[in-house]
Amino acid sequence: MSETRNFVLRDSKGKEHGVFTGKQPRQAALKVANRGKGTKSKPEKIMLRERGTKKIHVFLGWKQMVAAPKNKPDWMPDKINKPFVKKQKPGIIKLDKI
Repeated sequence: MSETRNFVLRDSKGKEHGVFTGKQPRQAALKVANRGKGTKSKPEKIMLRERGTKKIHVFLGWKQMVAAPKNKPDWMPDKINKPFVKKQKPGIIKLDKI
């Protein structure tokens, strides 16, 4: 099994803010999108730097209100936020090229 990896959220100015974990960059990007303010019509740009490397993964992310699953627990509301992400081109940017 693959190990969990740490990804640091970067803004457009290059400042790093929070650490998100996941086995894949997409998993960490979904966590960022769920906390963000992006919508389907106006997605948010998500840039995640993988810790220990010089790779930056670039995604567009948003969240939508959807109906909760039918087998939901009692404490879960009827509508929940569902995150969506889409990898941008170029998907990975090397830091030495910036």
